Amino acid sequence: MTSKVYRIGVVGASSLTGKELSEELGESSLAASRIVLLEDEDASVGKLTTSGDEISLIQKLDRSAFEGMDFVFFAGQRDETAKYWQDARKAGAGIVDLTYALEGERDVLVASPWISEAAGRQSVLGGEFDLGTQTVIPAHPAVVMLGIVAARVHRQFPLHAIAATMMEPASEHGSAAMDELHQQTVSLLSFQDLPREQYDAQVSFNLLAALGDAAKVKLGATEERIQRQYAALSNGALPPLALQIVQAPVFHGYVSSVYLETTEPVTVAQLEGALAGEHIDLVTEGSESPSNLSAAGQEEIMVRVRKGFEGGGAGTRFWLWMAADNLKLAAAHAIACAGELGRLRPSGKVQ
Repeated sequence: MTSKVYRIGVVGASSLTGKELSEELGESSLAASRIVLLEDEDASVGKLTTSGDEISLIQKLDRSAFEGMDFVFFAGQRDETAKYWQDARKAGAGIVDLTYALEGERDVLVASPWISEAAGRQSVLGGEFDLGTQTVIPAHPAVVMLGIVAARVHRQFPLHAIAATMMEPASEHGSAAMDELHQQTVSLLSFQDLPREQYDAQVSFNLLAALGDAAKVKLGATEERIQRQYAALSNGALPPLALQIVQAPVFHGYVSSVYLETTEPVTVAQLEGALAGEHIDLVTEGSESPSNLSAAGQEEIMVRVRKGFEGGGAGTRFWLWMAADNLKLAAAHAIACAGELGRLRPSGKVQ
């Protein structure tokens, strides 16, 4: 993979996810590839942006733009993905959909190579790549966070239960949600009426488990997606996930409180030992607690383990406090999915 030069398209290059993906591509094993930034909206076409250390021009997206491409990342709007993905597929490109628009489409795989690695390749998980895989939906960042932790612990100490409360950042829903959170904050501090188009509720300085009926941001849909993807990827090998999504008044970064219960008593040190490895940054009690701020700009998932029981020694109940940069995690994970597509098509042209 590292020795090949690919032609890569990023659709929705001016979105938050698209910008992060372009940066991450420039620092990844695909950095030597030719990266083409594409937009369907005329307002963004012709603008200069960065991809790694390179300055790139955003080009106009049309149905002929995918000719000769090895990979196409869809990172913009869902309707944009629905409109153009079949053209990318007919052109023979490997497709990586970060918009979730293709969930439920035939022969489209929801996958996480990182969760598969955490569980051990010999495990029977869902979402496994094969030679027929051309279109992939990388698992939601929250699924990646929870799936890696659950798979890695379960591999050594079988889990009885897992439950999580995920704090949802505004950036997970794009620039419009970010802008509204900012404007709500400004409006509250200046005693003005709040804009409510995205959330239909006061999100600034607030924590909400449900938004207004007219909200464009759908917490319920996100919760269902995470549950659905976790269940599909665990394929019955991991305990079911009990989940609640809470909208947090933050711009970037997932933070999660996770409850784990093992079938047999283990110590904190043993649980930390099971979690240690790639993609996990273990934070000990004496260090600063993980937060959306400390996780910013990092690909790793920050994890702190605490006992969920009194006294010393071993027990079966534990609390994990986790944090991750949602955009960077999503971008790095999507590139890993493209890497799996490239590995299965060693000719250098994904078709």
